[in-house]
Amino acid sequence: MAVSCHGAGVNPGGPPITPTGLAALRARYDHLLGVERPAIVEVVSWAAGNGDRSENGDYLYGRKRMREIDRELAHLARRMKVLRVVDPSAQADKGRAWFGATVTIADEDDNRRRLTLVGDDEQDAGAGRIGWSAPLARALRGAAVGDLRRVRLPGGEKEWEVVEISYS
Repeated sequence: MAVSCHGAGVNPGGPPITPTGLAALRARYDHLLGVERPAIVEVVSWAAGNGDRSENGDYLYGRKRMREIDRELAHLARRMKVLRVVDPSAQADKGRAWFGATVTIADEDDNRRRLTLVGDDEQDAGAGRIGWSAPLARALRGAAVGDLRRVRLPGGEKEWEVVEISYS
């Protein structure tokens, strides 16, 4: 189910993102545009008024940082335009692992991992959030509790059993 948020996420065929993930991208965009960029513009304006710009570190660094901010703003704007917001709680088939599912898996030694399948723009392996296009996420798509899924990883092939599936 696609949901629009602040004019973003209206692309029905675009890469998925959770409402929380889109809110984080929007917050980053708003922070860069409303806080960081104006502060850098002020520093650059002040530094430009101090004379020789070729040896003015504040001016040179400020211009460089402004270009970085502008590139990130453009990137975020492009991403938010193509993303498709998917609300995991609206998932009709909660018995299977689809986008937004939190899945507990166990390997052959019963080592368990708890993962949440999220959009590639919000993945954070350290926090247990894996991107929708990651090999493990692709292998888990559509899995039900008790299913075995084989994943080819850089260290070799590994088999996981789906132990639990939940949606927040």
